Order: sequence, then C-alpha cells, then structure tokens
Amino acid sequence: MQRLSGLAILFAALFVVAPSGWAEDKSLIVFAAASMKNALDDIDAAFTSKTGIKIVPSYAGSSTLARQIEQGAPADVFASADTEWMDYAADKKTIDVATRTNLLGNSIVLIAPRDSKIESVTIARGFDLAGLAGDGKIATGDVKSVPVGKYAKAALEKLDAWQAADGKFAMADNARAALTLVARGEAVLGIVYATDARTEPGVKIVGTFPADSHPAIIYPVAATAHAGSSANDYLAFLRSTAAKAIFEKYGFRFLIRPTS
Repeated sequence: MQRLSGLAILFAALFVVAPSGWAEDKSLIVFAAASMKNALDDIDAAFTSKTGIKIVPSYAGSSTLARQIEQGAPADVFASADTEWMDYAADKKTIDVATRTNLLGNSIVLIAPRDSKIESVTIARGFDLAGLAGDGKIATGDVKSVPVGKYAKAALEKLDAWQAADGKFAMADNARAALTLVARGEAVLGIVYATDARTEPGVKIVGTFPADSHPAIIYPVAATAHAGSSANDYLAFLRSTAAKAIFEKYGFRFLIRPTS
C-alpha cells in the first residue's frame, strides 16, 4: 500500500508539472518599444488566435529593453524604435542578426493638450518653439537615449530651434510617458510619434516635423539569441498582410513587401 501511495503521489506530481511545461512552450516574450503598444496588442491577439501561442509583451523605451536583454532578461523577440539600439543588441550578440528586419516607419509631430489655444504651427527652420512653450515644459523622450527624444533633438538642431528651447524640455523614459505628460497638462507641448498622438484623445497634433529634418524613423525587429522555437513564426506573422493592415490602421508605414 505504501509503494502504491508513493507511485500515486509521483504520478500526480508529474500530471501537475507537465501542463506548466507545455504552457511555457506555447508562449513568447516580446520586448517592444512603447510606441508600438496599441498595434502590437491587436497583432498579438490575432497571432494567438491563429496559432494558440500566447504573447507576453513588455513595453518600454528601446534603450531600456536592449539593456535588459543584455543583462539576461528572457525575451524571445526585440522590436526597437530605432536602428541604433538594434545595432547595440547586435554588437552585444543578444539578437539573431539573420532574423533582423527593418519593418516599420513613423514620423514625429508637435502636440499640445486638447484644450490648448495653440492650433497650428508651421515647423520650419528657425521656428520659435521656445516662445510657443512660454513658461511651460516641452515633453519628449530622453534625448540621450530614447529614440523619440533623439529624433526630436536632431530635428530641432537642424531647424535651429534646439538651443533656445533646450532648457524647457521634460525628458521621459519613453514616447508614451511623454505623451501622458502632455495629455495631463503637465507639459504645454510635446514631441512624440504621430502614431502615439493618434491614440490619445487628450492631445492634438499642431505640427508635423519635415521628414528630412531628422534621421529616418525605422523600427527593426529580430529574434533574440536565445529565442524559443516559435519566435520565427511570430516574426513571419509580423511581416504578413494581416499585420500590415493593423500597423497601417495605427499610422505606421510598412517598409517591406508582405510575405503572406
């Protein structure tokens, strides 16, 4: 009886543990730039519906995510808001460079709270961003590390507007955090991605930065060096016609020809 009881306990333990292992095999951890959240949430739901594989997303600034992956965070896929942080990951050998694809494009815009008196701004060389902000703050990502902030600074430098406005900036950890500062009225202006501005009813776009005022905004994606076997299936879905339609619904530009 004691031997039978022991076998029964062992069998029960295996029965409990096995489904957990199977569940892990049916999930992927995706580290993605915060500005991709709305579109990727929809795409992940469609992918899970099609394959049964659950996506566990982690959204943050591309710089934060790249460093977390470098420190051993268990990500399967990395989606960056610029090529520099994907290059960083490639240099650190934390991604599978053979899977890398420059997937999406975007643009940056000047936003204000929905009830702001600022309506339309012509963004050109020498425009008075500092004067527009007055005594208020201008929100964007950290210009030293967060892609949207780096794009913003590059554009303002080229347009001869950076030096006067430099002291008025409130630096955020990612594009969505900058968006929130403006939506809450904690900043009178913000520079964010056009796709982000479209998702937030508390802000309005008052100007669009010329495409030639900053480096091309490119979102690369890749599997990590230790990705699970389903990562390639997920990347293939990101390149599909179905994903293209969702990305474009949110305002992204699809940079490749859909594969299916």
